[in-house]
Amino acid sequence: MLKIFDRDRALEILQVFIANPFRTFLSGLGVGWGLFMIIVTVGASNGLENGVTSDLGGRVKNSMFFWTQWTSMPYKGFNKGRSFSFNESDTEFLKENSKFTKLVAPRNQLGGHRGSNNIFRGTKSGAFNVYGDVPEYIEIEPVKILKGRYLNEGDIVEERKIAVIGKRVHELLYETDEKVIGSTIRVQGVIFTVVGVYSSFQTGEDAEESNQSIFVPYTTFGKAFHTGDRVGWYGLLIDPDVHADSAATEVVTLMKARKSVHPDDRTAFGHWTMASAYEEMETIFGAFRFIAFVFGGLALLAGAIGIMNIMLITVRERTKELGIRRAMGATPRTIMRQIMSETLFLTTVSGLTGMCLGVASLEGVNKLLLSMGGAGGSFRNPEVSVEIVLTALGVMLIMGVFAGILPAVRAIAVRPVEAIRTE
Repeated sequence: MLKIFDRDRALEILQVFIANPFRTFLSGLGVGWGLFMIIVTVGASNGLENGVTSDLGGRVKNSMFFWTQWTSMPYKGFNKGRSFSFNESDTEFLKENSKFTKLVAPRNQLGGHRGSNNIFRGTKSGAFNVYGDVPEYIEIEPVKILKGRYLNEGDIVEERKIAVIGKRVHELLYETDEKVIGSTIRVQGVIFTVVGVYSSFQTGEDAEESNQSIFVPYTTFGKAFHTGDRVGWYGLLIDPDVHADSAATEVVTLMKARKSVHPDDRTAFGHWTMASAYEEMETIFGAFRFIAFVFGGLALLAGAIGIMNIMLITVRERTKELGIRRAMGATPRTIMRQIMSETLFLTTVSGLTGMCLGVASLEGVNKLLLSMGGAGGSFRNPEVSVEIVLTALGVMLIMGVFAGILPAVRAIAVRPVEAIRTE
């Protein structure tokens, strides 16, 4: 079996490039820069994607949020601009008639969307969000229980005055060593017993807001704050085998018919799906990665062309040497293998150097972000997958092979007698 790189051949290749170090550096710079750009730009794109995904807060990918707004078209005797709300009968209607939803979870919020209320505990108070939830809602927006428990079905049936408070609520209303489970808080004059403390899976400012919330049983909420059977909005889990747009269309169509809303009215209901958010995110960051590969690939191509030109110059400078080799019995195959080996060596060393610098740069940025307590906004944990690295290396090697073909052909074309006469 023939060896492409043996010890003598490796020393010979090194001598060729060491003889002109500056020229060698410049010729390999393009390939190294191309690999560096691919690694850094793809890693930066993944860092942005990781940050945005974290900001979504662990919400389930097949979740959907559905609420009422106002009508924009008259229908069945109703004027346009009509506002309306959901109620308990709508909850049962959706559960029974929607084919694409696996879970229907009603939710209320004290003070409406983004409303906050003063919560009291002894002499301490704070403005926090208060939600009326069913136990299943945690399947739509998961939270981590730090102490005690979450809501359960018994709380709903028996309308218990209990509450699960966020981590930030605990920090602001309680002393460090103070017992929280079994203590009480006061919400608009109603006393609730704390049975659990949770932490959000979100990060940054979103986590701060999420951790300043309080969950109470949905049925208790209705009686304590006189909302009756009104539903603020729904959290839904849609069938993972069904496209989010199809599920949303089904739910909206069902409720338009039930609430006497014109079929073409686009403003009566609002909805938002996590699947759509993920799809948009994947499209955007997929485009970023594609652009990174395009520009990195162009840089690689320019580098390969540079290496090819340098190798052509090298072949021309070594005409006499190549002629002597041919005269001493070197076959065209041997000469081609030599030139190809030199080209691939320079391409590989340059590319690996650029790749290592790119990975080191990403690691350095990641460590800097961690030292800052993960403060990177929507940019976290920049990284590249093994598949991306291997693909980039494969492209680099292919370009290296093509870059070596023309110089190798020129070297083979050298005639021994004429080459020996060359000064």
